[in-house]
Amino acid sequence: MTVAAPEQAPGHAPGHAPGYSPHRTLPLRVEIVRQFKRRRTLVMFGLLLALPWILVIAFQFGPQSSGQGQSSLRISDLATASGLNFAAFALSVSASFLLVVAVALFCGDTVASEANWSSLRYLLAAPVPRDRLLRQKLIVALGYSAAAVICLPLMALLAGTLAFGWNDIQVPGTGETIPALDVLPRFGIVIGYALVSQLVVAALAFLVSTMTDSPLGAVGGAVGLWIVCNILQAVEALGSLREFLPTFWNNAWLDALAPELDWSGMAKGASVSVTYAAILIALAFRRFRRKDVVS
Repeated sequence: MTVAAPEQAPGHAPGHAPGYSPHRTLPLRVEIVRQFKRRRTLVMFGLLLALPWILVIAFQFGPQSSGQGQSSLRISDLATASGLNFAAFALSVSASFLLVVAVALFCGDTVASEANWSSLRYLLAAPVPRDRLLRQKLIVALGYSAAAVICLPLMALLAGTLAFGWNDIQVPGTGETIPALDVLPRFGIVIGYALVSQLVVAALAFLVSTMTDSPLGAVGGAVGLWIVCNILQAVEALGSLREFLPTFWNNAWLDALAPELDWSGMAKGASVSVTYAAILIALAFRRFRRKDVVS
């Protein structure tokens, strides 16, 4: 007598429990909530939102610039000229380190922390497909990184406008004045370029995160390599080779605040950043597919 095989539920893959669907494992909303509840997330956003107000207090208690001479053309001396000037200053002093640390923290801690807590093997035993687990974590990490990069200049714009007024922006280096309403759309370009330039940090931290079970090692490794790139950038003997360093075009966003908008530097910087990020993320997925999560 032949026994008929049990019918599979619609959409049910053979060999899996009824109702199981790989595409429903580890929903984004679950990962978003998990990462939001982490103390490091709250502390980092608190620091980013508080920094502009700390800078405002520092300018209020510090000696006022006379506004004369070549020194007044520096971005730091023009910071109190308007809210837009102050936002540009806050971004310039934070983009090279503080935002790098924030992005590295969100992207470098996401996988390494699971391995450190020994919960990574249980997530994969759920079972969550490896590519899906990595993709979901990368999407959430990039989302928090983008929120970090966006919130600081926006809060700086608010703090600077309240403290120094909504005035026309003065261009660093030349001292020319541009109407604030004309510069405001360009400020969106500045924030957008800051997001793209941080993609390299995010991808590098994410790659290191798949290679270690130490969250501090993943974050520190990414920040350390970024610092090395900054050092190499200062070596003029490298010549045009420096243009291939991801840090070389960090300040290209200043061209968006020039009297004549210049896209050339930002286009080169964005292409370098996106290329490096794509390669590093591809390596992260390739590395994680072969990773031994049991040991």
